[in-house]
Amino acid sequence: MADDNADHRFPPLKNDLLLRAARGEEIERVPVWVMRQAGRYLPEFRELRAEHNFFKICQTPELACQITLQPIERYPELDGSIIFCDILVIPQAMGMTVEMIPGKGPSFPSPLSSPDDMSRLQYPVDVKASLGYVMKAITLTRQRLDGRVPLFGFCGAPWTLMSYMIEGGGSTTHSKSKAWLYRHPAEAHQLLDMLANTCADFLVEQVRAGAQILQVFDSHAGILGSHLFSTFSLPYLEKIASKVKATLKEQAVPMVVFAKGAHYAIEKLAMTSYDVLGLDWSMDPQLARSQCGEKVLQGNLDPCALYTDQDDLRKKTEEMMLSFRGYKHIANLGHGIYPDMDPDHLRTFLRAVNSYRKS
Repeated sequence: MADDNADHRFPPLKNDLLLRAARGEEIERVPVWVMRQAGRYLPEFRELRAEHNFFKICQTPELACQITLQPIERYPELDGSIIFCDILVIPQAMGMTVEMIPGKGPSFPSPLSSPDDMSRLQYPVDVKASLGYVMKAITLTRQRLDGRVPLFGFCGAPWTLMSYMIEGGGSTTHSKSKAWLYRHPAEAHQLLDMLANTCADFLVEQVRAGAQILQVFDSHAGILGSHLFSTFSLPYLEKIASKVKATLKEQAVPMVVFAKGAHYAIEKLAMTSYDVLGLDWSMDPQLARSQCGEKVLQGNLDPCALYTDQDDLRKKTEEMMLSFRGYKHIANLGHGIYPDMDPDHLRTFLRAVNSYRKS
């Protein structure tokens, strides 16, 4: 990997612990960051959000940078930052309308009802033109981080994006999108390939803009069984990682894959080109380790554990750390932090990780 300090656009990196851990190198302590650490649980975010539309924030580099830095300013215990954005900017770049509705979440007024609707999609996507605001936010954030911690870029996985685009929003069954896999497999593969290519191009540009590590979120992986995942998700996850690394070559950065609920696929995911395998809270780290060799693991405290009292939270964090003891590990929650979480409880979690790793 290229020396992070060689890019003279940015201040020298002072804390490279997360990057070294992701590359599987020897580390003096376990690094920690939290999925969705920049967001709705912070009062300073809610104050800014009250004045601006969600996607307007994503599309305004100054605002996205400000929100990305909020948890870094509040929690010096963090070893990483992640750019404030949303996985659904890719469907937007492909010409779909996506709205963020308070109390409901993302909504597509005109989802893909049949394969014929794929003709509405804009492809190929010029990500530098349509998503250039993300890259500007990344560059600005890298500068304002002043080298304190590395910056994550990210995207959604093709299957997860496809599910949103067909369901029109969140779903418990994902029956509409899964129906495509059974009824229209050729068109499903076509759409997934389009998404994978766009995701890979997007991630490459994020690195060129200043991202130092990448994560791909397959949030809906758990709705698929082993066969469907191996057929319609895994090949496109691998395509993203392979294409990003082949394009960037010596500039390639560590990559994390987080396939929520994919218990059945840990061994297969460990064989991909990703450097780090994210575990959700229901996955046993010791079982995962037995299936994935020396792959670096990330996770995996139940986000709901942050609802408990702080003494119990410290104990549960210690138990989580102990379950990864001796493994190559990046500490995190097993999914994103929830919006009604007490920010002080996140501090307790972070300090418990710090206390454990110093003991």
